[in-house]
Amino acid sequence: MIPMKPRETIEGFDTFLVERGMTLDAVVIGGTALGLLGVVARQTRDCDILHPELPAEILAAAEQFAKSRREVGDPLGDDWLNNGPASLADALPPGWIDRLQAAFDGAAITLRCLGRTDLIRSKIFALCDRGIDLMDCIALAPTEEELDEIEPWLAIQDLNTKWPAHVRAVLDDLRKRLGHGV
Repeated sequence: MIPMKPRETIEGFDTFLVERGMTLDAVVIGGTALGLLGVVARQTRDCDILHPELPAEILAAAEQFAKSRREVGDPLGDDWLNNGPASLADALPPGWIDRLQAAFDGAAITLRCLGRTDLIRSKIFALCDRGIDLMDCIALAPTEEELDEIEPWLAIQDLNTKWPAHVRAVLDDLRKRLGHGV
């Protein structure tokens, strides 16, 4: 996938949907959520929608939008808007949907993202799983208490017998980088 600028892309897609009489109300996670919240100022590969499943009409509009952006030199991939991480919704602790926070409120698009603890939980899970989200985790600056709170949940997210020790090592490294007393 090709990098995108989260706010600029979402604002452009908002206008695109307004012109077509379409709306989108969804839960965004990942780098796009962090960009919209102002936690990070970087490009991201895509816009991950956790919930709901994106309707075919919205996916088609997103692809048309990407094509229109490429025509003016913005290298946006056709699949920039996707439900790639939707399975995370089943793994998050109960009530996550009640802890959502506002991320973007446009004319056609309303995006919410996970509440702070769930957002930290999802990013550190990604760090443990993929090993590429360290800077996002540092930017979120979780407290020692937040890390302690999410550790039991993280430890059960993989059946590999080495997973809990791996989670502990990742969290210990993150604690050191954040200056928590490890």
